Amino acid sequence: MTLTRREILGAGGGLAALSLSSSAVWSGEIVEIEMQGRNDGSQVWFDPIGILVKLDQAVRWTNLNPGNSHTTTAYSPKNSGRPLRMPRAAKSWDSDYLMPGESFSVTFTEQGVYDYYCIPHEHAGMVGRIIVGEPEANGWTKLAGADDGLPEEALKAFPTVEDIMAKGIVRRA
Repeated sequence: MTLTRREILGAGGGLAALSLSSSAVWSGEIVEIEMQGRNDGSQVWFDPIGILVKLDQAVRWTNLNPGNSHTTTAYSPKNSGRPLRMPRAAKSWDSDYLMPGESFSVTFTEQGVYDYYCIPHEHAGMVGRIIVGEPEANGWTKLAGADDGLPEEALKAFPTVEDIMAKGIVRRA
């Protein structure tokens, strides 16, 4: 049985309020995030920039930018002393530099909000946010004190937790 968006929203929501375009996210398939950029290097980005996935679901980043290498790196003290912007019990990751056409995958085994960045392009706002599992009332929307040392462009680029929860997938603007 397939429900329309109106039927889902009318049923009262929560995670059911995901857009229908995000059905692959909740099907258990690997979620794809593209690393992109303009040919002249003037802009770089992850697409989608925000996504909601299930517990134990895999996410794969692929560099589709022919002129740049990129990383996907968790905000964690284990990665060059960066602020913790992911669940404490979760395993940190760093893809190292991915050349055009290369991919890197992570399976998320802890619920929570995970913020990540591209090492050479963080100052250009190349960041992303993944929400794993169902929201809880205890602090999902706050990463207290974790803004220290982040570039302003990175902080401005993160989609809100509420926006990701409402849409399931947030594409770059």
